[in-house]
Amino acid sequence: MSDKTHFGYKTVDADQKEDLVAGVFDSVARKYDLMNDVMSLGIHRIWKKIAMMHTGLKKGRRALDVAGGTGDLTIEMSKQVGADGEVVISDINPAMLEQGRRRLIDKGIAGNVSFVEANAEDLPFDENSFDCVTIAFGLRNVTHQDKALESMYRVLKPGGRLLVLEFSKPVLPGLDKAYDFYSFNIIPLMGRLIAKDENSYRYLAESIRMHPDQATLKQMMQDAGFERCTYHNMSGGIVALHKGFKL
Repeated sequence: MSDKTHFGYKTVDADQKEDLVAGVFDSVARKYDLMNDVMSLGIHRIWKKIAMMHTGLKKGRRALDVAGGTGDLTIEMSKQVGADGEVVISDINPAMLEQGRRRLIDKGIAGNVSFVEANAEDLPFDENSFDCVTIAFGLRNVTHQDKALESMYRVLKPGGRLLVLEFSKPVLPGLDKAYDFYSFNIIPLMGRLIAKDENSYRYLAESIRMHPDQATLKQMMQDAGFERCTYHNMSGGIVALHKGFKL
């Protein structure tokens, strides 16, 4: 009997989710950056800027941006590691990776960046390869999140850190109701008008609700081997930045 998992609010066979998620991102790739700006009123840039303050990267270091998509974090980390360092941006979806490649080339950022099509659950890199691993708004789309966390732990160097930037559970009183209204009424409408794809953005809203809350994700990171795990709520808990170390 096949393992089950969720695709938004739907229950599906675990071996189907990867293809279903691929269909979503194939559809939205070309409008992904525009929709991020519209949906978050540009605030996603602040969330990512705050995350980048926690990388601990210095010149000459090596970083991995898992599910890096169109490269927002990669752009910043490429500056942090400099010409003698390297950032690898990986994504399971070739359409998203191609958008990232084009965007970085347009910005003149390519010399210290490598692009790798890869599944977060089975990263094709040697053990102890990276000083910092990041995943921003991608973990909730992974079928087996525990395997992805274990894979990211494996490729980190001792002393390295993982940063997980992801939507989470609002903690301010009353915010959850307003957030639900916005997520399930406004975001799908934006998806229909801007990306011509209401269903994909309804899935993305549902996937946020199915993602583990702050404390649960912290425990999952600890179960994968990470130590000194912490999280920091942003925008009232709509987003949280989790950090853990491989010691």
